[in-house]
Amino acid sequence: MDKETPNIKKWIVLYPVYINSKKTMAEGRRISVAKACEGPTCAEIADCCSYFKLPFAIEIDKAYPRDFMQIGRVRVLLKREDGTPYNPDITSRKQLMLKVAEMVPRHPGRTRKQEPATSTSSAGPAKSGKHGKKKR
Repeated sequence: MDKETPNIKKWIVLYPVYINSKKTMAEGRRISVAKACEGPTCAEIADCCSYFKLPFAIEIDKAYPRDFMQIGRVRVLLKREDGTPYNPDITSRKQLMLKVAEMVPRHPGRTRKQEPATSTSSAGPAKSGKHGKKKR
């Protein structure tokens, strides 16, 4: 553990804000809105990293510096000590953000959450019968 603790400081930091489509560039988003996903969590990002077979560590107690209410970050190791990537498809931070943002909407926990919401909203908005000019 002693050997790995200082080493984790050199890993790439990935905050959920970086790939959140609801945030602006000024608020911290780092990829385009079209490629970003809505409301990613640290757990979803970590699951994507394990899917890509990348070593990662979740730091729940850390907050995003620009917005301290955004809690949690994921540290990811892209390259081995000899410089070869763990996953040849992901060699940079930007590629990691794009791949993770592509995978998060297909996360199993997310698809289960959205199914009940779509079935209840299919009825459509209810309209009240009385609309017209206001009397003065």
